[in-house]
Amino acid sequence: MSYEPKILGLLCNWCSYTGADLAGTSRIQYPPNIRIVRLMCSARVDPTFVFDALSKGADGVLICGCHPGDCHYSEGNYKALRRFTLLKKLLQAYGVENERIRLEWVSASEGQRFAEIVTDMTERVRALGPSRIQPALHTDHAERCP
Repeated sequence: MSYEPKILGLLCNWCSYTGADLAGTSRIQYPPNIRIVRLMCSARVDPTFVFDALSKGADGVLICGCHPGDCHYSEGNYKALRRFTLLKKLLQAYGVENERIRLEWVSASEGQRFAEIVTDMTERVRALGPSRIQPALHTDHAERCP
């Protein structure tokens, strides 16, 4: 049996989730490896969401938001970008490869783009193999909490 990665998708309600819905209603094919959670804004993605997903078995996390300048909450996607940059640095300290987390801008009319992003991410994470962060986080937690 070949390895199939588990990817968590954290999508903003107004653009990215609607783009994913368009991909589905248009019957655009993409790998079924992604599980989507709808958030009101990409700025709502707390770094602990990503750590939690990776520590509980996700092999990758895809965060999608509105294109810069089109956020329904004015500057939420800029806030998400700043957090994402810091999150990547933190995850590197745990030995997590950059390809395991991804931030993309997807509008409501970009169903095809969403499918291409999911396909590309699935292929990249599959090539990396299963995530090794789960044992690292458990070890770190055990060291801090006697």
